[in-house]
Amino acid sequence: MIASLTITLALGCAGAAMAQQQALNQQEISAQLTQQGYTEIHDLTFEDGVWSAKARSGNGESVKLRVDPITGQAYPNKQVSPMSESDIRSALSVQGYTDVHGVDFDHGIWTVKAKSPAGAKVSLKVDAQSGRIIGTN
Repeated sequence: MIASLTITLALGCAGAAMAQQQALNQQEISAQLTQQGYTEIHDLTFEDGVWSAKARSGNGESVKLRVDPITGQAYPNKQVSPMSESDIRSALSVQGYTDVHGVDFDHGIWTVKAKSPAGAKVSLKVDAQSGRIIGTN
């Protein structure tokens, strides 16, 4: 009796949790994509069980997206950066870097040439998700 009551309660809780997972609507998906750094979002449609859209990534690439209807997580058809070149320049400026130039997104990271806060010429590798410097030379 206690075992069957426990199973019934467990199944009831699992069913309630599943019922709370509702698909995001078109407006919510658009907001999620904007929050993830995408701009110029268009052709947003629901097909094959996921949302589909076209947009521009933070690094200016035109991409096609597939979007999880529950979480809003975007899956681009090519590697992109949620941060724009301006975001990278701003992040480095705040850290004291000057003469920032040669900013380029390649193979998932930003490469940048600049002068360090001490005035030395440096080449930086910057994380495309956070703007954190991950390498210098």
